[in-house]
Amino acid sequence: MAQRRTLTPGYVVVYPNREKSTSKVTKAAVALILLVSVALMLLITIGGWSKLEGLKAVNFAWCIAYLLIAYYVMVRWTRGLLPIAAALAVLLLILSVISATGISGTSWFDRAHEGFAPPQSLFGGDGLDPNMLGLLPVILAPVQILLVVCAMRGFAQAWNVELEVPEDEARRRGFTPTGPPPPSPAAA
Repeated sequence: MAQRRTLTPGYVVVYPNREKSTSKVTKAAVALILLVSVALMLLITIGGWSKLEGLKAVNFAWCIAYLLIAYYVMVRWTRGLLPIAAALAVLLLILSVISATGISGTSWFDRAHEGFAPPQSLFGGDGLDPNMLGLLPVILAPVQILLVVCAMRGFAQAWNVELEVPEDEARRRGFTPTGPPPPSPAAA
């Protein structure tokens, strides 16, 4: 069973590290980088659908995971998902480097030569140009490096630190106290 917090009457919980402008910028940067990563992954997946080998379902699951992480980081200041985002970014970095360089076989750039069929889109039409599909993993790699850096910076900012402060000080800091209103004195 979860422990229940007991607050001193007249006090509220505030998160001082969330007030800092650097924390707010880092939070927004992590969410934005996650959204850019999702857009790039979807472009690669949809634009090169017929030539993708086996990670089609994984790509969509990765996109959903990144969208959920972006939501929880942006809306709920969930610090615990930042190392998970960084770990997923390292894995995606490895996959994008392999895809861009053709270490495991043929790269997207190689498919622009004669003898290769053009990729088909998920929706049945022509997919993206092979050179464009080769460029997208090249762009995705530094985006993932940036995600790792920003996520670890956010993790180090300790967004989870709580302080119990009087309601007046919390209002002065810009927090709106939540919970039941303090009891009003009885009229005599």
